[in-house]
Amino acid sequence: MIFPGLRITISALLAMSATLAPLPAFALSGAEIDSARFEANKPRKDKGIDPFIVKAQVLLSRRSISPGVIDGRDGDNFRKAIAQFRRQEQLGEGDQIDQQTWQRLGGEDAQSIVIEYRVSKKDAAYDFAERIPKDYAKQAKMKRLSYTSPAEMFGERFHMSEELLKALNPDGRFDEADAAISVVSAQRSPEKGSARRIDVVKSTGMAVVFGENDAILASYPATIGSEDMPSLSGEHKVARIARNPDYTYNPEENFQQGQNTEIMRLPPGPNGPVGTVWIALSQPTFGIHGTPEPSKVSKTSSHGCVRLTNWDAEELAELLRPGVPVRFLD
Repeated sequence: MIFPGLRITISALLAMSATLAPLPAFALSGAEIDSARFEANKPRKDKGIDPFIVKAQVLLSRRSISPGVIDGRDGDNFRKAIAQFRRQEQLGEGDQIDQQTWQRLGGEDAQSIVIEYRVSKKDAAYDFAERIPKDYAKQAKMKRLSYTSPAEMFGERFHMSEELLKALNPDGRFDEADAAISVVSAQRSPEKGSARRIDVVKSTGMAVVFGENDAILASYPATIGSEDMPSLSGEHKVARIARNPDYTYNPEENFQQGQNTEIMRLPPGPNGPVGTVWIALSQPTFGIHGTPEPSKVSKTSSHGCVRLTNWDAEELAELLRPGVPVRFLD
């Protein structure tokens, strides 16, 4: 029904919808994260994003002690990273940050936890997939298993959850060239080819990388097999490393997905079954690889392989070269 005398233009309707659009669940400033300080016995947020945890996750990540997705939440992968850092620094067992642990992390003096990034023309022109179907037969028909949104792309690039990215950028201008967005600065610069051994530890769900004289170079939360399809045992070697790999689905050699019984090739892309990196092991069909679902790393099962976040798999690929031993430990 149109009421007499009432005229609403298209532009007015768009303005109204923008006004009524829901705000992000959480809004957070970079200053809150940068200025976060240790407080003994301070309860962590059980809802929302905790600036202190964001800062701690970034500092751990800068040491190549990966907390998985940087999300500002007190989860298992964050606790694993703390425990690993404490072991490396000989601070005793435990997965809590105390005053000494915070000092050793450099928490009080840390700079530029949150930085500005300018969206490039290449970023803005990225060809996003409308969606990624679960069925491999449908994936095989696609040209590329791309990111599905700018938030997903920037989240992975800066190791963040989409929720944290959006909390830092309530305006959300991720698809506009030259737009300034706030991101965390968690990148690291590993020494290429410096790994001498990888220990894949099933009991802790961690992949630990060793260099010369057994120095720990990096550690990553990992999904390691399942009860139905257990991972390897014993010692194997890195056979080859493929970046931006496609994926050959073979139900006779690996597993059967849904009703798919034929061999098929799935195109490459960050949302492919093995993500952006495939590190083949000397045991055929087994490898270490990325994932299209970084938030599920170390929390769900795999088909016998070792699954990392895409960014951790990319860093590991830089550290490795063919022939490096990979030990599977209980």
